Amino acid sequence: MNTMIPILALSGGAVVAIAVCAGILLLIIIVVAMYNKLVRLRQSCKESWADIDTELQRRHDLIPNIIETVKGYATHEKSTLEEVTNLRNQAVAAKDKGPAERAKVEDQLGKAAGGLVATFEAYPDLKANQNFLQLQNELSETETRIARSRRFYNANVRDFMNGVQMFPSSLVAGMGGFKGSEFEFFKADDSAHEAVKVDFGA
Repeated sequence: MNTMIPILALSGGAVVAIAVCAGILLLIIIVVAMYNKLVRLRQSCKESWADIDTELQRRHDLIPNIIETVKGYATHEKSTLEEVTNLRNQAVAAKDKGPAERAKVEDQLGKAAGGLVATFEAYPDLKANQNFLQLQNELSETETRIARSRRFYNANVRDFMNGVQMFPSSLVAGMGGFKGSEFEFFKADDSAHEAVKVDFGA
């Protein structure tokens, strides 16, 4: 009977050691899971930004084709064509800038391109041009895809920033080198919120 006491004591010590090891293992698993989640969120942000970039490039490629198509029909709209061309060139030049800077010029380009198409709808011959109609439809589809991609990107950035800033994942983010400043929201320019002015007397 005396020989059973050390065995029981040893068993109790082993149980504590196993519990401590299990706790450490669980903590490691949680930390690894949080780290992997932050990596996935970072990759999602990069991927969704690439989607926006693809659609913006598509817009940049469409606009010169639209301008070339309408030149023969509306030569006296030279200032409108030049404005859109200049904004398109600014947007292309801003390709390597951050989302905030790009959003500003891209919003201006989007509004100018939409205004360009609306202006030339007043030309019956141009409206009958199949090439123009196809380009107009492609531009409209591109604008829809840009808006969808922008929402998806912003949702990914929000999730990433939440992961970086919220406890306890913020501890893992700090150790893993994740920073909320890695990504910016792709926000519309302030002027995009202004109401469109309609003048029926014009």
